Amino acid sequence: MKKTFVFVALLTVLSLILAMPASAGPTMDRIMKKGELVVGTSGAQPPMSATTKKGEIIGLDADISRAMAHAMGVKLKFVAMPFGKLLPALESNRVDMILSGMTITPKRNQKVVFVGPYYVSGKGILAVAEKYAALKEAKGLDTPEVTVAALKNSTSQKFAETLISKAKLILTHSYEEAIDLLFKGKIDVIVADYYFCALTAYRYQDKGLIAGESPLTFEPLGIAMAEDTLLINWVQNFMISLQGSGKLKEMGKKWLKGGPWIDELP
Repeated sequence: MKKTFVFVALLTVLSLILAMPASAGPTMDRIMKKGELVVGTSGAQPPMSATTKKGEIIGLDADISRAMAHAMGVKLKFVAMPFGKLLPALESNRVDMILSGMTITPKRNQKVVFVGPYYVSGKGILAVAEKYAALKEAKGLDTPEVTVAALKNSTSQKFAETLISKAKLILTHSYEEAIDLLFKGKIDVIVADYYFCALTAYRYQDKGLIAGESPLTFEPLGIAMAEDTLLINWVQNFMISLQGSGKLKEMGKKWLKGGPWIDELP
């Protein structure tokens, strides 16, 4: 009789557990309750993330964010800030995730979760024509006579500090700031994301800007978020679907190959 009672009790507890709805993690729960997905981005890393003359956030990362919010059935809100402030914003729950051409690195991955890579890029160099010949390869940068600009708290900064440590390094808060320094002759070269360098050289070819012909490093780009099992699983499955359907490839062609959207940039 006692064993029968224990068995029945266990079955009752098990049935109650199975009947309970799966609870969302803190981030997914916040998104669904607010009906809003908050994405952190620099809004200044074309073609991944850029801000138009009208103040609209566009780019590959922006399109992925919009598709994600639509699939969730919620509104989308972009929070734009300097690249170096994105991870602190995520850690303090000011944003739900980061989609801003962010490279997955072991150091970053110790603090936040990454889903991806959803695209692979690499380091590129950007310089005016007169300087480009001497700086065509990374080893040509490693000299005290060269002044390099890189985005603060980016893998470009790490690249410069590690592989071209002899060069003078200037850290900027945005790509726009670096381009301005380049045009004013205060720096010799910009180290940045390969796609950004290629796009910028195309935009300013009339001013003699030239970009490196191929990436110098391997840079897997990921979506950063806090540790929330349900959200991580949802984003993983969403990205698998986006890639499998061919939509991610279409987005890549739209943004990484240039196009009329370039005229919308300031």
